[in-house]
Amino acid sequence: MNDKTMIKVHISDDFDLEKIALSGQCFRVRRFADGIYRFIKRERVLYIKQLDRDNYQVSCGDDEWHEVWNDYFDLSRQYAAICGRVGENNGFISKAAAYSRGIRVLHQDPWEMLITFIISQRKNIPAITRSVEALAQKYGRVIKTDYETVSAFPTPEEMQAAAEKDLSECGLGYRTAYVQDAVSKIVSGTVDLDEMRRMDDDRLFQELLKIHGVGKKVANCVRLFGYGRTASVPVDVWIARAISEECAGCDPFPAYGNEAGIVQQFVFYYIRNAGRS
Repeated sequence: MNDKTMIKVHISDDFDLEKIALSGQCFRVRRFADGIYRFIKRERVLYIKQLDRDNYQVSCGDDEWHEVWNDYFDLSRQYAAICGRVGENNGFISKAAAYSRGIRVLHQDPWEMLITFIISQRKNIPAITRSVEALAQKYGRVIKTDYETVSAFPTPEEMQAAAEKDLSECGLGYRTAYVQDAVSKIVSGTVDLDEMRRMDDDRLFQELLKIHGVGKKVANCVRLFGYGRTASVPVDVWIARAISEECAGCDPFPAYGNEAGIVQQFVFYYIRNAGRS
């Protein structure tokens, strides 16, 4: 990072860059050997490094930090308080929240989340990462930073002329047709991702289901990570396992209302990682 572009920011709430990077909601985060993490949102690229407990160095000005990244990291919400109260009546949730402290639900680009989670079906995280990165490099706009050259995630318009063969080469497999349908519906205006911001959760969910290959899990991922609808709970094999094995088959998430999606992230990270620690 160029020292001239960096400022220091103070984050007193729960915030763990490594846990966020491994939380299964973002697939283009990179950690460098010097402890710097890179995040990308549309055509904005952020490099961030922890200096001490609550202070971080970031590669942007004060205006960009507050206008873009404060929202991206959901810094207006107090996650420490959420961790403290969600486990009051459930020992498993308490354990998962304590283990996962530092994770935050990122406010990412809805279009990128739509394509990312369509791709994610029956893929592990490294495979998802490779496919998403391949799409960015093949179709996205090149961005040169002081630290590296990266590619933005391609827009629907940048992908509309993509041939089936070329998309398949990005590791999409049978999901190629789903991605093409999403591109077609967005470019034609059949589905309007910006208009969806004004919809309530239920209508947003139904609109997403209009896209070929989008089922309940993918729709909930897009609602949660693309639109910040934190009542949404994506249920994949890990969450299903947690409900079955740790909660005696009784879904605990509805009890957490508008924080259910945040609790889901705590549980997802815990159930995937605690056994490996």
